[in-house]
Amino acid sequence: MAEPSTIARPYAAALFQSSSAADGAQLVAQLDALAHVADDEGLRQFASDPKVDGAQVLGLVTGVVGGDLAPKLRNLLEAVIDNGRLTVLSEIAAQFRELVNERGGVADAQIASAFPLDATQLSELVKVLEKRFARRLEATVVVDPSLIGGVRVTVGDEVLDTSVRARLDQMRSALTH
Repeated sequence: MAEPSTIARPYAAALFQSSSAADGAQLVAQLDALAHVADDEGLRQFASDPKVDGAQVLGLVTGVVGGDLAPKLRNLLEAVIDNGRLTVLSEIAAQFRELVNERGGVADAQIASAFPLDATQLSELVKVLEKRFARRLEATVVVDPSLIGGVRVTVGDEVLDTSVRARLDQMRSALTH
């Protein structure tokens, strides 16, 4: 079976090609809501029931998200349901978000911090990180006490780890070799 990212790529690319820079952010938000609903195990069981047709699944999903979907997303959702690909909707959303971010010069940044960051600290950290990564960042913060101190930042496939845990691991490695 193909990887979810491989299955999701054509759907995300088609939606991206049909969208404009102006409606990208709205589509990302709605697609994220759809993906959240599609991740529900109860919905997946309902959708996989042979007695249930695509129109019923579509009606349930659109009803849960409010039914006020952009026509492009409604078409995408119909295609995903008709092709039995509801399980990859989260991956489609992630890939579409990446494409929209690239077009706007933005990247998602996952910041793991040993301690909670207040708004001022986060703002200052994001400014420094934007200079380091040379693009605008949309930051998400997760508290990870195992870092002991400092932060670990992931932007795409790049990782910047300035945590105490990473430094201790480097010291351990240097002393044992």
